[in-house]
Amino acid sequence: MSITKERKTEMMQQYRRTEADTGSPEVQIAVLSHRIAQLTEHFKLHNKDHAGRRGLLMLVSKRRRLLKYLEATDLGRYADVIKKIGLRK
Repeated sequence: MSITKERKTEMMQQYRRTEADTGSPEVQIAVLSHRIAQLTEHFKLHNKDHAGRRGLLMLVSKRRRLLKYLEATDLGRYADVIKKIGLRK
């Protein structure tokens, strides 16, 4: 159910700010969004997986906190991340 190492590396290269960037809010939000999408698909088949649903809610909360931080510190980067990932319309 977790993200593969290759996919995570690919996402880091796509969303990083500098060459050695692996932990910026943009990268973390992208990785969390991918995991959230995977879990959402999982729950379409396994609707009684309540422990997994709790994990999903924790991931959504963490992503929301990172987005809130990014919005407060740099509105331009926030808008870019939202547009790239396609979170809001």
